[in-house]
Amino acid sequence: MSKPIKDKEKATQIIAERLIQASVALENDVFKDLNTNPQGLTETEAKKRLEQHGKNQIAHDKPPAWYIQLLNCFKNPFILILLSLAAFSYFMDDDIEAVITISTMVTISIIITFTQEFRSARTAEKLKAMVKTTSSVSRQVERKEIDMEQLVPGDIIHLSAGDMVPADVRLIASKDLHVGESALTGEAMPVEKMDTLPRGALKLAKKQQKPINPLELNNMCYMGTNIISGSATAVVIATGTNTYFGSMADTLIGEPPLTSFDKGVKSITFILIRFMLIMVPVIFLINGFTKGDWWEALLFGLSVAVGLTPEMLPVVVAGNLAKGAAKMAQNKVVVKRLSAIQNFGAMDILCTDKTGTITQDKIILEKHLDVQGKEDNRVLEYAYLNSYHQTGLKNLLDIAVLEHAEINHVVGVEEKYTKIDEIPFDFNRRRMSVVLEAGGNGHTLICKGAMEEVLGICTHVSNNGQIVPLTAEITERVQLLVNNMNTDGLRVLAVAIKHTEARDEAYGLKDEKDLILVGYLAFLDPPKETAKTAIRALKENGVEVKVITGDNAAVTRKVCKDVGIKVGDILIGSSIDALTDEQLAEIAKKTTVFAKVNPLQKARIVRILKSKGHTVGFMGDGINDTISLKEADVGISVDTAVDIAKESADIILLEKSLMVLEQGVIQGRITFGNMIKYIKMTVSSNFGNVFSVLVSSAFLPFLPMLSIHLLIQNLLYDVSQLSIPWDRMDKEYLRKPQTWDAKSVSRFMVFIGPISSIFDITTYALMWYVFSANSVDHQSLFQSGWFIEGLLSQTLIVHMIRTEKIPFIQSTASAPVVLLTSLIMVIGICIPFTSFGAGVGLMPLPMSYFPWLVATLLSYCVLTQLIKKWYIRKFGDWL
Repeated sequence: MSKPIKDKEKATQIIAERLIQASVALENDVFKDLNTNPQGLTETEAKKRLEQHGKNQIAHDKPPAWYIQLLNCFKNPFILILLSLAAFSYFMDDDIEAVITISTMVTISIIITFTQEFRSARTAEKLKAMVKTTSSVSRQVERKEIDMEQLVPGDIIHLSAGDMVPADVRLIASKDLHVGESALTGEAMPVEKMDTLPRGALKLAKKQQKPINPLELNNMCYMGTNIISGSATAVVIATGTNTYFGSMADTLIGEPPLTSFDKGVKSITFILIRFMLIMVPVIFLINGFTKGDWWEALLFGLSVAVGLTPEMLPVVVAGNLAKGAAKMAQNKVVVKRLSAIQNFGAMDILCTDKTGTITQDKIILEKHLDVQGKEDNRVLEYAYLNSYHQTGLKNLLDIAVLEHAEINHVVGVEEKYTKIDEIPFDFNRRRMSVVLEAGGNGHTLICKGAMEEVLGICTHVSNNGQIVPLTAEITERVQLLVNNMNTDGLRVLAVAIKHTEARDEAYGLKDEKDLILVGYLAFLDPPKETAKTAIRALKENGVEVKVITGDNAAVTRKVCKDVGIKVGDILIGSSIDALTDEQLAEIAKKTTVFAKVNPLQKARIVRILKSKGHTVGFMGDGINDTISLKEADVGISVDTAVDIAKESADIILLEKSLMVLEQGVIQGRITFGNMIKYIKMTVSSNFGNVFSVLVSSAFLPFLPMLSIHLLIQNLLYDVSQLSIPWDRMDKEYLRKPQTWDAKSVSRFMVFIGPISSIFDITTYALMWYVFSANSVDHQSLFQSGWFIEGLLSQTLIVHMIRTEKIPFIQSTASAPVVLLTSLIMVIGICIPFTSFGAGVGLMPLPMSYFPWLVATLLSYCVLTQLIKKWYIRKFGDWL
């Protein structure tokens, strides 16, 4: 296998020189240099070259080696704090018990975080592998689709609208080819390419006495760019890291931008660290002054620091994302970027195309009519010849024409004609033409496309076999007939022709004029049976569906009404350009259907909706959807989409259905809900614990718990949190989009945290007055009482916070959460009665303590529930 050149500047220079040489060489010399021919390589030769050059891959964000991933787990600030505390305990106090406890906490966190992140990275790679990008290649005349990674230098490939250019290639034939090179140059406008030698670029370089810029070579296309319109045949010059794109790959890879949730978690992390840095010294000073034992006060303060450290945060986040991605994959939703799961759950507007999403992916040609509205096989014949001979992107309409022609025995008529030329489809003209010759009787241009666009270039009509001028009266009659068909839900294309004398000059856009309208094709695009149910389900779950389509308003209105979308005024693409952003934002807020829009208008609508605070998803599968897929918060495509659409999407649906999408949205909200659940539990619990410790430090003649007690309690609490990714969410929570709200987290901490402190203080009073644990000699009994109450109240908070409802009665946690929290509570109660408990300074509690404990915990649950109800009424949210 040939290795990529290591020196970046040298590599780029060599690659540029190679591309220039391939560009300026004659076609036969290029074939000779690559040892290939216009028929393509043999499979044997291609296999040999694949071994020599390697797969057609560039550097990308691959999961790091397992040992690097393991070391990265130690970079978490909370883990570093715990390790520092463990080292301090060992070297300064020789406290082996504290070291073992802290090390156990760190080990559990590291192992589970590493396992979850390792599995999620591998899962993401496997999911991405499910979505394949293919290339059309000729291997010894036979034309077939192969995995893009299997391409080798010397392969002959075929490009059409919607394709990604899979390698650096030299054009050997092209037709009206326009390429999007923004990935390489940043230039938004497409560049025209042609199979002629780049004399213009050579002259300009010579005149300016500058080296030739490879990107200015008009007969070269580059990996990473995409075909906007037209078609071409090309020979592969370079693949993988030896491409121009591959030479810059190391500058294109790196960490993806942080989502709002990532930023929120980061901010909470540093809030807790700052909180710790303030409170631990305060607790140390209070205990030092009141107890007189500064060393013990220091150890206690450090143990409080451990208690304030939410070392399970990376575990819970990684576990939730991994589980969410795996669950979504089971529902036929492939997550290319794990962080997109959060935006998926937050989505409140879904913009989608009409065809294949709310309608069936099977379009049927219902009618082929002349201008009078009568069935006419001649119209079908012309349409068939157009669809049969086009080499560009065959869409569902072309497939419907070809199938209908077979049923009507039109197939075979193509044998009478020879193809001369083609004017490919593009999304601005919305039509395409082929030029044919039959028996030396001149050329016939056959044009098929959108009604308005084709009608605009016609000057005559074929009326009962006679060619007559296209008058205003005929135009009005044509439009009335088409409008009636549109109102019935039929999509109408026009078919027009033009007879010319034979010529050698190539045909282009200038030839699409003075055409003769011969008739119409009426297609039925029936709604999916599941569309109405899915749209209703999305609406019930707080997601508004907006349809953005290039189709006309009448057809779109009929289809949208059939599937239950309320259609008011439809905004037409031609009206959008006249609106300011503010005007469009106001109209877009109320509008559910946008018709006859072009790709840039689609993207503008998405951008405007985002600017008004919405989390916008966009679902599309065509080249005209690419800009919008990148613009949206969540780009959603399908595995049958064109290459560039799949590359631009965050999420790929293995089934083109809104029902699958709705299930994915719900799973995204479950994932987000379980993560926010842990964060709110942690911040409120930590805030309450610090408040309790401050009170006890100020008034007790001894420490409320030894440092080892705090460490054991924190370890057990951490273990109880490990099941959170497997918890369920209330249906009410899942019915509305969920977004990160930093104010909500801070408010929750301040209002809910102190509740546990109230019952910690009542437990102090209980142990002090009822059980007479009010001296240094009886501190072990006091500490044992608070150890159990503190652990059980902390563990119970899981069930109190996880739902807005009454826990255990109206909403029960999942079995893993119930079992693990119950197990931890039992272990916590048993520890003071064991030799291990005696070894760390705890002692058995009298049986009379436990009725008090039950009363305390019940009171705690009741008060929390009452404050919860008040909190929800006042602030309108809980999780």
